[in-house]
Amino acid sequence: MSRGYIATIETGRANPTLDVVERLGHSLGVDLMLTASIAGVAHLRQRDLVHVRCSSAVQRRLTAAGLDCRREVAFSDGRATGWIDLLAYDRARRMLIVIEIKTILDDVGAVERQAAWYERNARDIAREIGWPVRQIRAWLLALATDDVERAIATSRQALSMAFPARAREMLHELGTRGADQQGGPKARRGLALIDPASRRASWLIPSRTDGRRSKAPHRGYAEAAARLARQR
Repeated sequence: MSRGYIATIETGRANPTLDVVERLGHSLGVDLMLTASIAGVAHLRQRDLVHVRCSSAVQRRLTAAGLDCRREVAFSDGRATGWIDLLAYDRARRMLIVIEIKTILDDVGAVERQAAWYERNARDIAREIGWPVRQIRAWLLALATDDVERAIATSRQALSMAFPARAREMLHELGTRGADQQGGPKARRGLALIDPASRRASWLIPSRTDGRRSKAPHRGYAEAAARLARQR
């Protein structure tokens, strides 16, 4: 690109193509993300069937455990707008759980940055809802597929550092609601798998890297989508 053309972009006088914007972003170390929404309902996010089923299943489980839940919680930090998949609040311990649900796990670094961003804003969001918060947890819940298992195995060390708590510890924390929990799990972040079609009591599933021996309920996202669509 010529210097003159770049100057017209910098001064807002050009109408560059997406290809040009992507090339400029790559040179600056910035990823281009395109978001499309229907005019008039831009505040609503459309979710695919699998994500909706996962989110609904998690909400049912946490509500049954006595937690207050909010789904698709929008917030703005003045620079960007985000949507938290699910917030769960334990009134007895004044503990807030910030939950991100992933049906595909393809960028561990991005997930870690997202979790940190949500944590930084979670206390203010809870205050607006009317939840006084004393402690915060951030949970990454991923669809239990072979593809996700491979992603976890590939990024095992990074995930262990970013999300040190695992399914058994997370279930233990839910099961001891209202208790003092001296000696209980202290990790702020946790990682577990979920299967929205499962009815098992232990609904947070350990990954194979965490010692689970059984196969994942689904081979991949496409198979999970087809199976859940048949169960509607």
